[in-house]
Amino acid sequence: MTNTTAENTTEEAVETAPTTPEGAKLDYIKVEDFSFNYTPEVRVLDKITMDIPEKQVTSFIGPSGCGKTTLLRNFNRMNDLIPGITHEGTIHIDGQEIFDKKLEVISLRKRIRMIFQKANPFPKSIYENVVYSLRVAGRNNKALLDEVVETSLRGAALWDEVKDRLHDSALGLSGGQMQRLSIAHAIANQPEVLLMDEPCSALDPIATAKIEELICKLKNKFTVIIVTHNMQQATRVSDQTAYFYLGKMIEMNATQEIFRNPSCEETERYISGKFG
Repeated sequence: MTNTTAENTTEEAVETAPTTPEGAKLDYIKVEDFSFNYTPEVRVLDKITMDIPEKQVTSFIGPSGCGKTTLLRNFNRMNDLIPGITHEGTIHIDGQEIFDKKLEVISLRKRIRMIFQKANPFPKSIYENVVYSLRVAGRNNKALLDEVVETSLRGAALWDEVKDRLHDSALGLSGGQMQRLSIAHAIANQPEVLLMDEPCSALDPIATAKIEELICKLKNKFTVIIVTHNMQQATRVSDQTAYFYLGKMIEMNATQEIFRNPSCEETERYISGKFG
């Protein structure tokens, strides 16, 4: 990354400090001394402590392999599927410990939905992609499904583009439309948290701009956490930014402070393009 890019990043940073909606919790997601190992010899996260506010956008930045996506995948326990993992410390979401043995993981994943780097819709119609999880849960009332489809597609800023072809294959959509369809699918069950892992990495600049505009709107209803390597994107969409390096969270602050006045030398070196 060049210094010119870093300068542009700083210039594009938000002008005002983020505001938390009235009644929203500043520690909606609370991570305390959380460490994670893929094997006893491979520690990926080391004593992460952070508070993520409700109904804001929080960005995770840092070089590849620093643990950003691993932490993201822990929030809905997707890493449980990997044999041999271990963890220490706690993660609470709205006061509930997510590793509590009494917690049903399926119910957690309904509350916390993931949007991946590359959209991969089902080989079904646009309509059926949106309502798939509802049908799996046995909710088949047509009036209800019709309402959810429209509400979710509007929420994903896709309704006007597809309302006349809801029963066409989702595979005929553009890449950007597929990604917004993934968001519509994710919000159909009204989750609390949206996790986004590099959601624009496979998109062109026009599609990226649409997704970024959508992210800024989604925080009115959802808590959004986004992993991104694009620092300009972090400045455009996020209220809070956390910088990770070698499995540690080096610094977390309001986005404008991270990019204009980082408190740690490691953060300054990364955002100025001196490494990474």
